[in-house]
Amino acid sequence: MDSAYNDHLPELEKRDWSEFYPFVERKDPPDMPEASGRAVELTMFVDASHATNLVTRQSRAGVLIYVNKAPIIWYSKKQNAIETSSFGSEFMALKTGVELLEGLVYKLQMMGVPIEGYCHTCVDNKSVVNDTSIPESLLRKKSNSIAYHYVRSKCAEDLLRITYENTKTNLADILTKVQSGATKKHFRDRIMFPGD
Repeated sequence: MDSAYNDHLPELEKRDWSEFYPFVERKDPPDMPEASGRAVELTMFVDASHATNLVTRQSRAGVLIYVNKAPIIWYSKKQNAIETSSFGSEFMALKTGVELLEGLVYKLQMMGVPIEGYCHTCVDNKSVVNDTSIPESLLRKKSNSIAYHYVRSKCAEDLLRITYENTKTNLADILTKVQSGATKKHFRDRIMFPGD
């Protein structure tokens, strides 16, 4: 059996978001087939490199989504907007990751694949982790309010729970930055052969 990639990650408690997003509820597609077989677990790594484009100062977003131990979605792209802070570029990358995750969850549901719990989501910006994991936290940057509320509403649905992942171990880092040969090999091996 292909066990989950996130076995080494801590279990994250479910938070009560009802005071902030009382209208949110997780809805399965109405024409979804009955799930059968073994449930799969989802893990997502998200990263952004702030203002790395030297001409336009656009940031690059990187998203890596696993189904059990298989990397299913690899995403690396310049962001459309120019963010003035690393917080903003990380939040925009997380928003992109959540949109990709929603699409993957829908596809799996429509194929009858059962999904175990929430998607364990790893980001390397502690401010982003706090603002998306603690219901009482307040947005300090108004310009990021759409991504902020979108991601938090998906946390309220329990689609995902977000945890901190050090930049040295965040697998999405390979999708956002130029790295030395040894660092690139380390990430590549961890992505392609998790648990070895």
